[in-house]
Amino acid sequence: MKFRPLHDRVVIRRAEGDLKSKGGIIIPDNAKEKPQEGMVVAVGPGSRDESGTLITLDVKAGDAVLFGKWSGSEVKIDGEDLLIMKESDVMGIIDTK
Repeated sequence: MKFRPLHDRVVIRRAEGDLKSKGGIIIPDNAKEKPQEGMVVAVGPGSRDESGTLITLDVKAGDAVLFGKWSGSEVKIDGEDLLIMKESDVMGIIDTK
């Protein structure tokens, strides 16, 4: 990826949503609920506190995360649809083990 987020921002690849409802009906793309889970692709170096000390992020590339429904800005980088948001918009890391 040729993109490096600044400060406390993270780049997230949204998880793929279900293509069918429970009854087997195919739901059109514009009516589907977008998943609130994703994989962290890149992270910024962190933010600075009032004394100038760098505060590193708790998330790292490769973490599966849960984020708010309206969080982030949708962008297209290298032809891929991604989200950029502040680390504070991430609600938690999903333990996949």
